[in-house]
Amino acid sequence: MTTKTEEAAQKMVEEIVTIPKLEIQVAQLKIVGDSPLIMHKWSEKAIKQIQDKQGKKPVKGREKRNPQQEYKDSMYKFPGGGYGFPATGFKASAVRGAKSVGTNMTDARASFYVVGTGPDQLVKIEGKPKMRTDMVRLAKGGSADVRYRGMFEEWSATLTVRYNAMTISVGQIINFFNVAGFGTGVGEWRSERDGQFGMFHVELSDEV
Repeated sequence: MTTKTEEAAQKMVEEIVTIPKLEIQVAQLKIVGDSPLIMHKWSEKAIKQIQDKQGKKPVKGREKRNPQQEYKDSMYKFPGGGYGFPATGFKASAVRGAKSVGTNMTDARASFYVVGTGPDQLVKIEGKPKMRTDMVRLAKGGSADVRYRGMFEEWSATLTVRYNAMTISVGQIINFFNVAGFGTGVGEWRSERDGQFGMFHVELSDEV
């Protein structure tokens, strides 16, 4: 015969192992650029130079530069053709947007993510790139240098967002991205970094 104590213990075990099912949903948001998007992917050559320097290897003399190649290397190649941008960059921007509207960044970060494609987890950028030439400072007070980077003057992207509907709504996510598009942006010289590039807005449809 089962005693009341045993029944209470059994009930406690059942309550402990009962886990609410996550309500994972998917939304697609189309964002449209309000200012040009500047790319700045680390090239394999630049990464190797840093590795050689950290490994105390002899530094070679400066090679002749190839602006066209540097321009191509500055962009992320999307699997299957075209160009992309890291999905994590769009999420980071939206998380900053969440903070701007009073949502805890840690909570926002754990509630959704942007789905990427390929090993670099990219979102495809719709648009035609062109070469951009800029003078930059290598370090604070350092010498000037020239950078050749890819830029999309007109661009858009469709973001696939997976989110936990138990903790956040699609309306909140849209708001995060809209606020981020104005105040944070993505890419080089974005609005978050005192620039005016990489700004965007969410294009709303009847379905959304």
